[in-house]
Amino acid sequence: MLKGKKIVLGITGSIAAYKSCLIIRELVKRGTEVQVVITPAGKEFITPITLSALTQKPVISDFFSQRDGTWHSHVALGLWADAMLIAPCTASTLGKMANGIADNMLITTYLSMKAPVFIAPAMDLDMYAHPTTQQNMERLKGFGNHIIEPQSGFLASGLEGKGRMEDPEKIVAALDLFFEKKDLQGKRIMITAGPTYEKIDPVRFIGNYSSGKMGFALAEECARRGAEVTLIAGPVSCKISDVNTGITIHHVESCQQMYDAAMKAFPQMDAAILCAAVADFRPTEVADQKIKRVGQTMDIHLVPNPDIAAELGKMKREGQTLVGFALETNDEQQNAQHKLEKKNLDFIVLNSLRNEGTCFKSDENQISIISSEGQKDYEKKLKADVARDIIDELSNRL
Repeated sequence: MLKGKKIVLGITGSIAAYKSCLIIRELVKRGTEVQVVITPAGKEFITPITLSALTQKPVISDFFSQRDGTWHSHVALGLWADAMLIAPCTASTLGKMANGIADNMLITTYLSMKAPVFIAPAMDLDMYAHPTTQQNMERLKGFGNHIIEPQSGFLASGLEGKGRMEDPEKIVAALDLFFEKKDLQGKRIMITAGPTYEKIDPVRFIGNYSSGKMGFALAEECARRGAEVTLIAGPVSCKISDVNTGITIHHVESCQQMYDAAMKAFPQMDAAILCAAVADFRPTEVADQKIKRVGQTMDIHLVPNPDIAAELGKMKREGQTLVGFALETNDEQQNAQHKLEKKNLDFIVLNSLRNEGTCFKSDENQISIISSEGQKDYEKKLKADVARDIIDELSNRL
């Protein structure tokens, strides 16, 4: 979401100034236009020539050009920018910003800034923990600035961290999150993800190869776009990135546990996306001890599990949207269309095991979205990008 944005990057006199090059690289990679404003002390740690080469723009440090006396307008910069990022930001600069001491180009630009301001502190632990520094940060937060706390990776309000500047990738991720479109703001969305395991005995189960990557990607995309997400996850190793705080995870193992959690959560939801690969059957009985190998065969009697999609389709009320998934190996469109109608889904996401390098455990997927309006086919792409396509479709229906 940073593509086309204009960012003023303020650099101060910190040993972490070299990391500003990594920040610029990440911003430029995302299609951002970057204008560097550096303090005199900052130039002692990194040269304007290096920064100018990365941004393709002259670096601004002084009020006037040393060669021809051209005035650098801090007011114009304040109107030009979509955001200002000060990284690294020393304790000295924090203090000047908090108290309006406009003795260099960076501070005057900050005081003229009309756009949101993000601050990434960088100093030793004692300076960071000092009450004066903490007071200055609290004051800046009160002015509406966003402090990217060290070692947190998101827009924090607490005092966690150890003083060093946050990693460049996480700083840029915080900016990206801020500008992400919020078309799902205020919406509550339930997502099921991963496999279910149906126990045979204490050490064996019936399951499948689902990794949960698609469901977790959907949860991340919904949260980035402002939704409050309830993620019901089977046994997976996936983790939610620490920049997404709008996701509540409920861990389950069996289909019955997922069914119970989904039935409880769904009435409060605006939408549900049923991405989990749920076992259709479970053993009639579960042995309480490991079954020993006796003879040449073993019979396991199975009974049907609850059909989560069908039950939610029955209880769906007006204003709710229900999305299903269909993983097929043959007659894909026909089977998906049947499932769409039978289970009262608003649309269904079809993928096929015949598409090599997609589905289970893969980082990529290739889908079609089928609804009463017809079928949309998509190219093979990363699951994070697939999630964006699916949530675009969902957003149009909410």
